[in-house]
Amino acid sequence: MQGAVFLLVLLDAMSGREALRLIHLPATSNVAENSPPETSVHKFSVNLSASLAPVTPGFPLIINSSPLTDAFKVNWLSGTDFEVVTSGKEQLDFEMEPNIFELQIYVKDDVGVTDLQILTVQVTDVNEPPEFQGNLAKGLDLYIVEGANPGFVYQVEAFDPEDTNQSIPLSYFLISPSVNFRLSASGTLFSTTEFDFEAGHRSFYLTAGVRDSQGLQASTTLHVNPARVYSIPEELDAGTIVANITAEDPDDKGSTGFLLYSITTANSYFVINQLTGTIQVAHRLDRDAGQLRQNPTISLEVLVKDRPSGGQENRMQITFIVEDINDNAPTCTKFTFSIMVPERAAKGTSLLDLNKFCSDDDSKAPNNRFNFSSPSGVGVSGRFSQDPAGSGKIVLIGDLDYENTSNLAAGNMYAVIIQVQDVAPPYHKNNIYIYILTEPENEFPLVFDSPSYVFDVSELRPARTRVGQVHATDKDLPPSPVVYSISAGGASFQSPNIFWINPRTGELQLVTKADYETTPVYILRIQATSSEDTSSVTVTVNILEENDEKPICTPNSYFLAIPVGLRVGTNIQNFKLTCTDLDSSPRSFRYSIGSGNVNSHFTFSPSAGSNVTSLLLATRFDYASGLDKIWDYKLLVHITDGNLLSGRRKAKARVETGTVTLSISIIPDPTTIATTTSRPQIIRQVLRKNVYSSSAWYVPFVITLGSMLLLGLLVFLFVQLAKAIHRHCPCKAGKHQKTLVKKGEMKNTKRGVLVETIQMNSVFDGEAIDPVTGAVYEFNSKTGARKWKDPSIQMPRWQEPSPHGAAPSRPVAGEGARPPGSTGEQDGLSGKAQVEDASPSSRNQDGKLGTPKSRNTALTSRASPKLYPGK
Repeated sequence: MQGAVFLLVLLDAMSGREALRLIHLPATSNVAENSPPETSVHKFSVNLSASLAPVTPGFPLIINSSPLTDAFKVNWLSGTDFEVVTSGKEQLDFEMEPNIFELQIYVKDDVGVTDLQILTVQVTDVNEPPEFQGNLAKGLDLYIVEGANPGFVYQVEAFDPEDTNQSIPLSYFLISPSVNFRLSASGTLFSTTEFDFEAGHRSFYLTAGVRDSQGLQASTTLHVNPARVYSIPEELDAGTIVANITAEDPDDKGSTGFLLYSITTANSYFVINQLTGTIQVAHRLDRDAGQLRQNPTISLEVLVKDRPSGGQENRMQITFIVEDINDNAPTCTKFTFSIMVPERAAKGTSLLDLNKFCSDDDSKAPNNRFNFSSPSGVGVSGRFSQDPAGSGKIVLIGDLDYENTSNLAAGNMYAVIIQVQDVAPPYHKNNIYIYILTEPENEFPLVFDSPSYVFDVSELRPARTRVGQVHATDKDLPPSPVVYSISAGGASFQSPNIFWINPRTGELQLVTKADYETTPVYILRIQATSSEDTSSVTVTVNILEENDEKPICTPNSYFLAIPVGLRVGTNIQNFKLTCTDLDSSPRSFRYSIGSGNVNSHFTFSPSAGSNVTSLLLATRFDYASGLDKIWDYKLLVHITDGNLLSGRRKAKARVETGTVTLSISIIPDPTTIATTTSRPQIIRQVLRKNVYSSSAWYVPFVITLGSMLLLGLLVFLFVQLAKAIHRHCPCKAGKHQKTLVKKGEMKNTKRGVLVETIQMNSVFDGEAIDPVTGAVYEFNSKTGARKWKDPSIQMPRWQEPSPHGAAPSRPVAGEGARPPGSTGEQDGLSGKAQVEDASPSSRNQDGKLGTPKSRNTALTSRASPKLYPGK
């Protein structure tokens, strides 16, 4: 049995039935909008699982949808075939979103195997015919007043479900044409005759049709009846009697006591007294709001019955027309306006149209008509008006020039008051306030007071000196601040800018001293800037020349040597001064010798009026009589530039002075005895005084304390140094240590040999023969390390000399041997060891060979003969 089950499972697996599956899902299907119930949407089937368990009853089913909807369900067809259909619980409308649904279809079999798939359903658009709304869709009763003039009766309206924006017009028509009525293409029903219901038809039945742009159409029935009409004003108080209905019973003529009255038409405006037939107002009648604004007619059907059980009754149609009264004042969306008008606005400019903001809620003319009063207010007359009068269109008729004195007096702001008022009694009104502000415009340019400016300033004037002031004005009001700046010019070789201008006042000042000789004239471009304009002006600044330059002479200093017997009038060594002055004429120079010209031996010629002068000897030297005692003269020459000035002008004028230093040495004749004058000796005595004060007791205390601390630090450092030397010094005296042998002395010592151990870390790349022993040794050509090629060959041991100075014995082979000419450093020896002689006398106290630590270093140095390699 188990084998059969296994075979069945294997066959099912081979046939592809491993799991329960929904066939033909997931999928996408379409369904038309407004489809009736049980419309097929999508068919699918179920592939049973390997166990062949049947589908659980009630499955498959739609367990969820996005968005949620009950418009679909799953029907069983046959076997494992199923179908998704419309349920009819919800209307599928393409125009009303959503129109795409995702259905989750779930299936389960009896053994619990499940599957879930998605079916996407898209609602497709179908052209639908137009539809009438509300009572008009079921048929409408219309009432016409008997004897009324032909004209408007009713406005028929329908809508197209396909045209949600109502942008495509519909076409209306009467299916059964009538000579008494006409229906326009836009849906307006007109009467064409004056009705007399007693002489003709008591009522009319009309069938109105509507057609869309694709030819689909719909229809409705209009029943036209005669009506008794009552005209009543709006806003009647509740309980006001508006009509009295009276009926007679033919069975009981002359009596009305057995009749009952009622209104069969649903309404909220009127009630009727059941016994008397009096109709009263039950609710406010506002002609200007709600349905009454669109249709002021209220139609009622009055039913009258006799009270006995005969059951006789009659009906009549009455109509109330609610008349409009002027009960609303004109109103505006805003009653305060603020307008900015440019000052150069032309006359006739429209400023404001109040009709765009004002209205009257009354529904019928003339109650809903209004006008505007003439503008009033301070300064308004002659500037503002309405065109045409009463229209509410405010226009400019005057001048709003901001700079006009009359406008300035008004502050360039005008408060205009206008009343909006009814044209019919009781003339309701409201005030409107309009504030008109004049907006200034840039009418005038920014202009400097002068087309150009010329200022003079002395080159001697210091920084921050006022040079001049520029000023620019703008006639536009209100005034805007003007900012001044230097846009070009004013630079020199010494400074990038010589001038500075106050940005607010326009005052031009010096930044540094000007130099006439460098730049005599400056051309500046001054720019004035306001919030609306910019203007520039040229400013010329003349630097006034002043005598501020000193004469400069070459050479500025000079050394001269002249013989003592030089003839008077001689040009000393042909020496000449050549002077220049940047701001003075060469004829303005005057030369004089200041200090140093003792006995006036020297002079210049010419002394004035030239820029070149020569040094002359004016008087002879007289050292013999003692008149002259100075042999070295140091002359300070003054050169002034005021030679051309008169005495009065010179007192006021500025004179500059240059200087030249001349050193003149007088060479005496061989027979001349130079007299010398001894200089007085100056003795300087320095007096030192102890100025110690007892109040400065802390000075010796601090010095003493510091000295003690320094001494302690030195002691500490000395102790630490001694410890370090003791810890690191390897030369300690031991009991087996021997003293060194002084030069010229011999001491009885034990014979010993020196054994050298060589670390064989080198690579020996050469061979050589020792010239002394004739043995072959190997060597390293780079490091010089050597070793015997035959290990059995060793250098003979040299015998130590006897204590009595005997000659040393012959060397013994195998003792102390090492390569010729090698040392501990040259041969790469890693260490040395002293070995005592093998005799009993070479052993230590314990009977063992002596260690390197207990051997004498003197023996070590004497035990190894030096060997040199052959050349």
